[in-house]
Amino acid sequence: MSRPSRPLEGRVALVAGATRGAGRGIAVELGAAGATVYVSGRTTRARRSEYDRPETLEDTADLVTEAGGHGIAVPTDHLEPDRVRALVDRIACEQGRLDVLVNDIWGGEKLFQWDTPVWEHDLDNGLRLLRLAVETHAVTSHHALPLLLRNPGGLVVEMTDGTAEYNRDTYRINLFYDLAKASVLRMAFALGHELGPRGATALALTPGWMRSELMLDHFGVREENWRDALEQAPHFAISETPRYVGRSVAALAADPDVARWNGGSLSSGALAREYGFTDLDGSRPDAWRYLTEVQDTGRPADTTGYR
Repeated sequence: MSRPSRPLEGRVALVAGATRGAGRGIAVELGAAGATVYVSGRTTRARRSEYDRPETLEDTADLVTEAGGHGIAVPTDHLEPDRVRALVDRIACEQGRLDVLVNDIWGGEKLFQWDTPVWEHDLDNGLRLLRLAVETHAVTSHHALPLLLRNPGGLVVEMTDGTAEYNRDTYRINLFYDLAKASVLRMAFALGHELGPRGATALALTPGWMRSELMLDHFGVREENWRDALEQAPHFAISETPRYVGRSVAALAADPDVARWNGGSLSSGALAREYGFTDLDGSRPDAWRYLTEVQDTGRPADTTGYR
């Protein structure tokens, strides 16, 4: 019998795109809840992806195990269907089940240009971004969902940037970025229709302004002194760690009534209020409400009431 602090003991998860950022935070929190977590991505200790970042897939797996789960790193390029099929076959062979699939594959940070119309944007980069952000999710779902459907109660989490409500009314950076994030939201909606009648749940989830490794480097700070970045970006005060959205996924995976969210669009801030968890510092930042009510209206930074 699982201890209350390990509600996912005996459950198996795949976090696709877990090398860093939200994927790493999600993998670690699933591990902390007792799950066996397969983590996939392209950067290993032996080879870096085009991101050329120091974080590795093996490091993520080690963090999962240190948190109390069982982390298993499987280097995978999710644009290669045969590699994805082999990954799922391995999970089926070793575990016989898959309970949680998190599609967090992205890889587009160096491919988009801010506020650049489509006719001026680099076309190859824009199309590559769409392949990385959308095609990878479809390939992974195609191969992984038959295994997830072997047992009732499976959960698919499509990771995106922005809620359906926010993205509906807000232009997101450029056509390629906007289309990528909207596509993932719609993918969750469509999967909800396909999975719901078969006993599983699909939903879209967004973190807020996340203090990922890349974002901390952008501001020249570390997690320990992240508030020093507020001199450059006062609204960064609403930011959250990647573990916050990780706790969102762990809470969803442990919820016996998770099907109520099927096909929906959720955020880490809203789920923190629903399930009662906090970020690592004990706060509950609600970034999307803050962006709508404060930042996007031109008001000065003030997170009072939003953390």
